[in-house]
Amino acid sequence: MNIPQTDISQRIISGMMRLAGRGHDGAFGFLDYVWGAGIRWFDHADIYGNGYCETLFGEWRRSRNIPRESMVIQSKCGIRPGLGYDNSAAYMENAVDGILQRLGTDYLDILLIHRPDALWEPEEIGELFDKLQRSGKVMEFGVSNFHPAQIDYLQRHLRSKVSYNQLQLSLAFAPMVSEGLETNTYSNNGLSRSLGALDYCRANDIRIQAWSPLQFGTFQGTFIDNPGYGPLNGKLWEIAQKYQVSKAAVAAAWNLRLDKNLQVILGTVNPDHFADLLRAADVNLTREEWYGLYQSAGYSLP
Repeated sequence: MNIPQTDISQRIISGMMRLAGRGHDGAFGFLDYVWGAGIRWFDHADIYGNGYCETLFGEWRRSRNIPRESMVIQSKCGIRPGLGYDNSAAYMENAVDGILQRLGTDYLDILLIHRPDALWEPEEIGELFDKLQRSGKVMEFGVSNFHPAQIDYLQRHLRSKVSYNQLQLSLAFAPMVSEGLETNTYSNNGLSRSLGALDYCRANDIRIQAWSPLQFGTFQGTFIDNPGYGPLNGKLWEIAQKYQVSKAAVAAAWNLRLDKNLQVILGTVNPDHFADLLRAADVNLTREEWYGLYQSAGYSLP
């Protein structure tokens, strides 16, 4: 399914990880804004705010009398703070029931396994997913931060399709791009860290949902106006002037330009910042601009 870049209801996802941090009134105000802006896809996880983000969202939807079928709600489970990862069927089934209760809904459009679990048993996950789908509790399934072999191993035991994979991607964190462009070179950027996740997902019709589009490293901060990324910020500023948007919007547009089916998760819960980033949907970078940004971020082309 090819989605136009300007269709924000399909290409931009509002991430709910920080929703609880705004408090009750702030959360409701933010959700009112994004709904009015045309956002219809929302990303949750049972660990976000220890479940309170889902509770707030459910209260907001019911208070606004928004029909459940008018939005896409996805959530993730599998991370247990203080323990590690748990993809056991018993844990996930209980987690799904908790998610549904907090969200105040009978079903999830999409359930994602949050992280790979070294102790998982895909056979029992397959049985659970069948049960969840038959009961109407979950419509579609996906994963988060999985590489191709892990998806293949899981898919062997599923009747339903793994349809989504959430992966970190930004101009300053693009190993799944560089490993393909610098294949068979001695460059460190040619080392395979995602094991071909980008092309694997493309070849298998698995939709990539890119998280942290403005971050470098793993939760190390934003590269926007960061002195460590001078050339990148210079190039972002140059292109931002052309399109009359912010540097952040250009950075998010870089992600959108990579693949017509790729979705970007915007994690901010600040209405002004969200409005700024939403302009990314209006920017269709040329091939020259896309590669220019890539190289200014420190990546090379053989």
